[in-house]
Amino acid sequence: MTLSIAIANAKGGVAKTTTALSLSAALIDQDKKVLAVDLDPHANLTISLGYKPTGLSPTIADVFLGDCQVEEAIYATPVDQLSLIPSNHTLSMAENHLMVRDRYQLILRDGLSKLNGFDFIVLDCPPTLGALTQNALSAAQILIIPAQPEYYSAHALRDMLNLILAIRQRNNPRLRYRILLTMLDTRNRIHRSLAKQIRTAFSQAVFNTEIETDTRLRESPLFGQPILQYAPQSRASQQYQALAQELRKFTNEFD
Repeated sequence: MTLSIAIANAKGGVAKTTTALSLSAALIDQDKKVLAVDLDPHANLTISLGYKPTGLSPTIADVFLGDCQVEEAIYATPVDQLSLIPSNHTLSMAENHLMVRDRYQLILRDGLSKLNGFDFIVLDCPPTLGALTQNALSAAQILIIPAQPEYYSAHALRDMLNLILAIRQRNNPRLRYRILLTMLDTRNRIHRSLAKQIRTAFSQAVFNTEIETDTRLRESPLFGQPILQYAPQSRASQQYQALAQELRKFTNEFD
């Protein structure tokens, strides 16, 4: 069974794309085959895997517009066992046209359901709650919400929970979620305090694994490599490996 994992938060700058890329690489390290889907018009995941978004075709936008099938938009990447459905700026235009289509929230789910050969599909969402994120949550079994232990990021969790409830009621009653603390600076008292508050408020819905700040993690996209390839001995690499192991335990019931 292929498991689809959405990485989403309405707040930007909380390491969504970093998590999508790093978690994909960590799952590959466990002998899994992964498809990463870039659902952000800014195309940072696409860029991180060595593609120039401008002029790239087909992309996920073509899938949403009905101009190609999902399997036609899959690209190889420099990372063995990791494939990519890329994005570019045309995805903004495609999103504007989505809501006039019948069952528009299910377009991605219906397309991905035709794919075989992947153990995991990782969906990197934009920092909005619009049609693209709604498609991702309708297609996913699991939602990972990266949350930086800062006020605005923690506050955005409320909007995400409201969206989860709406998606469960409309399209995807089996959607499960977990919160991932990211960009944690353990030297920062406010970070430590907010991280503790998030754990108290959400209890078992928060991963035990935390992703701390790491310069190597910011550097790796410049070299077109996930952190596990760029700096395999780094703290961030070890933490994303731990996240993949914790995620596998959580998803055992889906196997």
